Amino acid sequence: MAGSSGEQAPDYRSILSISDEAARAQALNEHLSTRSYVQGYSLSQADVDAFRQLSAPPADPQLFHVVRWFRHIEALLGSPCGKGQPCGLQASKGRRVQPQWSPPAGTQPCRLHLYNSLTRNKEVFIPQDGKKVTWYCCGPTVYDASHMGHARSYISFDILRRVLKDYFKFDVFYCMNITDIDDKIIRRARQNHLFQQYREKRPEAAQLLEDVRAALTPFLVKLNETTDADKKQMLERIQHAVQLATEPLEKAVQSRLTGEEVTSHVEVLLEEAKDLLSDWLDSTLGRDVTDNSIFSELPKFWEGEFHRDMEALNVLPPDVLTRVSEYVPEIVDFVQKIVDNGYGYVSNGSVYFDTVKFASSEKHSYGKLVPEAVGDQKALQEGEGDLSISADRLSEKRSPNDFALWKASKPGEPSWPCPWGKGRPGWHIECSAMAGTLLGASMDIHGGGFDLRFPHHDNELAQSEAYFENDCWVRYFLHTGHLTIAGCKMSKSLKNFITIKDALKKHSARQLRLAFLMHSWKDTLDYSSNTMESALQYEKFLNEFFLNVKDILRAPVDVTGQFEKWGEEEAELNKNFYDKKTEIHKALCDNVDTRTVMEEMRALVSQCNLYMAAQKAVRRRPSRALLENIALYLTHMLKIFGAIEEESSLGFPVGGPGTSLSLESTVMPYLQVLSEFREGVRKIAREQKVPEVLQLSDALRDDILPELGVRFEDHEGLPTVVKLVDRNTLLKEREEKRRVEEEKRKKKEEAARRKQEQEAAKLAKMKIPPSEMFLSETDKYSKFDENGLPTHDMEGKELSRGQAKKLKKLFEAQEKLHKEYLQMAQNGSLQ
Repeated sequence: MAGSSGEQAPDYRSILSISDEAARAQALNEHLSTRSYVQGYSLSQADVDAFRQLSAPPADPQLFHVVRWFRHIEALLGSPCGKGQPCGLQASKGRRVQPQWSPPAGTQPCRLHLYNSLTRNKEVFIPQDGKKVTWYCCGPTVYDASHMGHARSYISFDILRRVLKDYFKFDVFYCMNITDIDDKIIRRARQNHLFQQYREKRPEAAQLLEDVRAALTPFLVKLNETTDADKKQMLERIQHAVQLATEPLEKAVQSRLTGEEVTSHVEVLLEEAKDLLSDWLDSTLGRDVTDNSIFSELPKFWEGEFHRDMEALNVLPPDVLTRVSEYVPEIVDFVQKIVDNGYGYVSNGSVYFDTVKFASSEKHSYGKLVPEAVGDQKALQEGEGDLSISADRLSEKRSPNDFALWKASKPGEPSWPCPWGKGRPGWHIECSAMAGTLLGASMDIHGGGFDLRFPHHDNELAQSEAYFENDCWVRYFLHTGHLTIAGCKMSKSLKNFITIKDALKKHSARQLRLAFLMHSWKDTLDYSSNTMESALQYEKFLNEFFLNVKDILRAPVDVTGQFEKWGEEEAELNKNFYDKKTEIHKALCDNVDTRTVMEEMRALVSQCNLYMAAQKAVRRRPSRALLENIALYLTHMLKIFGAIEEESSLGFPVGGPGTSLSLESTVMPYLQVLSEFREGVRKIAREQKVPEVLQLSDALRDDILPELGVRFEDHEGLPTVVKLVDRNTLLKEREEKRRVEEEKRKKKEEAARRKQEQEAAKLAKMKIPPSEMFLSETDKYSKFDENGLPTHDMEGKELSRGQAKKLKKLFEAQEKLHKEYLQMAQNGSLQ
């Protein structure tokens, strides 16, 4: 209770010296009346000390200032203390003091860690600019159909991107490129162009055979020189296919056949020998193909197919897409600055990056991602491209490790003007120039496939940091794991790949995504029947849960009935729910570990299923609100992962994109009425014992409704559960059910047949009199006694006592069986 700031304290020594209590109270009142204590609600410590000298409030009503403050101080400090006695806060019937409050200790929030290829460790993810994240992803080289290897990278990055954006709430700017200038594209475009020209000329059968033989000569040389086992096997398959297609045409020519039969053989050989003839035509005529438009048609077509595949996989489009062909001027400027900075040199019209000069600089380091691979000439040459590793090109470089920034165009290659003569960009420089133009001198994330680490990404880093003269072009490098096909390496060049379109014919985009979610994004993923079966079962498991919750939520209740008293079961399930959410958050913080997330989600659904089953067993309604919260949370997480389209409010959508909500809300009331009507009919049919009506009700459930994507589930003593399910799923379930029932029927018939055979065999055995049972076994015994028991083995040797005893037991058992048979015959019980 300090006095007002800036005020001069009164002279209390004169007041305290007054011995008469009434006079002292009068003096205090005069001082208080001249100050703003009443309005300011504030007293100085000196005031308090003066009041302590009073034993009671003054009786004079005119001294109301003193009376009021005496009561106030008494309420706070208790009764005034005597002289020399300490005063402090005491229990009082007056105003209480609010106790001190302290915040909870809390727990340290979990932070996102990502596996950074630059350190080969999980690092805390810290964007450079608040919540904004700049991300560049290496896009496809578009010269052929997109395959499951592409799906592996782009679905995985789509999941990571969605998690960063929608779960961790980062503001992600996602940039991806399309490589439409590349050695593979150039060669494939030339070959396609030349083969199409050849085909349009409609070669005669004899001419085609001659050309195929000419093309086989260099092909066989290539086959013999190939040491890679997989590639050799692929070439052998081509040779075998061409040989099989050649023989019928040769016979037709020798027989001087004409017409459609020969034409048919010609078409077959053209198709089988396409790769062979394309290589041959390219080697002889490729240098004459110079029109740039020929080299742009192929990538334009396959880029369109790629985008359609990504849309079918529900992969979000990039915020910005860059094409190499549209950034040639920027690439030329980028190369020029690298040369100006002293890290590039011109040689015979090409420009190379000086790895020695760069690596020797104190500011830079070459081979950040895979330093152990520096000097790997095979990897470096693969990075340069098939058209760029000729002897003359290799001799242009100062060091074998140097790589092309700009390539002087040879005959048969596209070209663009530049300061060094007509040429085309090198592979590595494309990404550096495009990403640098849009994202600047340093980006947060760079992504690509695991196989791009060296030389592509290491060279990107080197040339970009040479351009920007920094050492931090990429902060976090993310590389997705390989994809194998049933344990085998997948490769376009080996023609061992599954296109995305082919994969989508077998499985839905959601099922493919679930398969990827069930594996770590950075590890090898094996695309096999086992992998997809696991994804299918997971989808079915979750879908059944969502359908059951929807059924519970459709049950009619009033407003207050939506909120029921929780028991121990609900409290336990809710605790498990929040525990699982915590574990899921930890897993996402741990390098976006979706594999663990999916397992935690599965465990949560299992707990819900046990809870619902337990409630059903005791005829209690489960908690609608709790189950709805859990189902909505799981739906939200699956939406974040891209496994559920946006229009679905709860669970997987029904009926395809854009139709789920309208379909469910429209048809469910009618299906519910149909279900209730069917229940009433079945009840009457059971009471009146009319099996035909029950059979019709079962046919409606088993045969008619599945064709419409509707499942009725009958539960004894409970209402029928109505579910909207994908039609194909229901038809597969129906076929599987019929298959299982057919197997049961066959097993039952087989068991009945075996039982009948056993009974017949037993009856046949019972017919035999014991005296005759051993007489036919002449291969074992040579002599018998008067009862038919063997006495000597087939060699004439007398049986031992043990053998005789054993045979005697068998004889007595048969005697008992035969008596039973005679009794049955006498009673007429034999059939």
